[in-house]
Amino acid sequence: MACIDRVILVVLDSVGVGAAADAARFGDEAAHTLRHVAEWCRDHQPPFALPNLERWGLGNIAAVPGCGAVAAAQAATARLQELSPGKDTTTGHWEMAGHVLQHEWPLFPQGFSTELMERWCRDNDLPGWLCNRPASGTAVLDEFGDEHRASGKPIVYTSGDSVFQVACSEETFGLERLYAICRSARALLDPLGVGRVIARPFIGTGTGSQAGAYVRTENRRDFSMPPPAPNLLDLLVARQHVVAGIGKIEDIFAHRSVTLVEHTGRNETSLAATVEVMARTAGSRGLIFTNLIDFDQLHGHRRNPGSYGQALIDFDAFLPTLEAACGPRDLLVLTADHGNDPTHPGTDHTREDVPLLFWSPSAAFKAQDFGTVPGFTSIARLTLDSLGLDDALVQLEDAARSPALAAASGLA
Repeated sequence: MACIDRVILVVLDSVGVGAAADAARFGDEAAHTLRHVAEWCRDHQPPFALPNLERWGLGNIAAVPGCGAVAAAQAATARLQELSPGKDTTTGHWEMAGHVLQHEWPLFPQGFSTELMERWCRDNDLPGWLCNRPASGTAVLDEFGDEHRASGKPIVYTSGDSVFQVACSEETFGLERLYAICRSARALLDPLGVGRVIARPFIGTGTGSQAGAYVRTENRRDFSMPPPAPNLLDLLVARQHVVAGIGKIEDIFAHRSVTLVEHTGRNETSLAATVEVMARTAGSRGLIFTNLIDFDQLHGHRRNPGSYGQALIDFDAFLPTLEAACGPRDLLVLTADHGNDPTHPGTDHTREDVPLLFWSPSAAFKAQDFGTVPGFTSIARLTLDSLGLDDALVQLEDAARSPALAAASGLA
């Protein structure tokens, strides 16, 4: 009989713990997000320490300055290897939900075709577009923000992920209009298999020649390809379990099988919403699924190890609040979806293994180190095993092949 009613799954977006075995294929063999952030902070802005993550055992997965190994970790730990090809948000989250993708998403290093862009403009009565090439999301605002406001042409750019990103001013272009043209792009890009269309609203009045004149807002929206079915979320909803999505979770799963949505855009608001939803759903069975976007969006992509380190310190300080919010039949799980080493060349994600740490106040819980474990699908199995849903697990073949971590930790 399972002793867990709810799983609270928190994704520290991009907090990788070292190059994956196949990282060289991606040019990422030297990447180590956690270590390089910690080393940079030790050398440039001490003190740097993660005492709560240390007592949980993060340093047993990857010992770094300010977070060393401990003899008796309070959480169960593992180093997860991604099995799907790629290093993006969608791939990582879908694998957590039980599916290993068999193909890489298409990339667009030369931008999108003129034919596609012209059709998109005709369909939406747009006067044209700006950029249409791989670029930094903040650099394009500095370069094209003024021209966008003057012309009404959306700023379109991509990256090392399979994304069609559209940046527009909330004040002059309008938020709802931005969402509408992104939905139109989603339909046009479906046949190409593009992973996500991302609406990137910003505010500011210029001049863009001064770096930082324009600032992105929390009103980002992702328009994703539909995930494989069934996945972990589908199976839980089919059994009348709560599935709460916090941050951008509902976007990643194309708004399917998420019964409670808190769309937040910063770590602070996402963590506050997680605690609030934990209180609101007390006594329910199911999953609370949170993405903490700042590590990736504000610090990794902007190649700022100092602010990345501060975000880690801030999360570490909040961890006791999450623990205190857990009831005796809750399981708190921490992981990541990929790496984004801010000391690595370029501005793209990095192909890395990710941490898995899980803890419960349940008297049955036993902390142990599982070493290196293949598959983010282990998270789907951990969730279903902990909730006692063996009948659901058989519908996720990839997850069913993952190790039975819950049983070894006394949770199933």
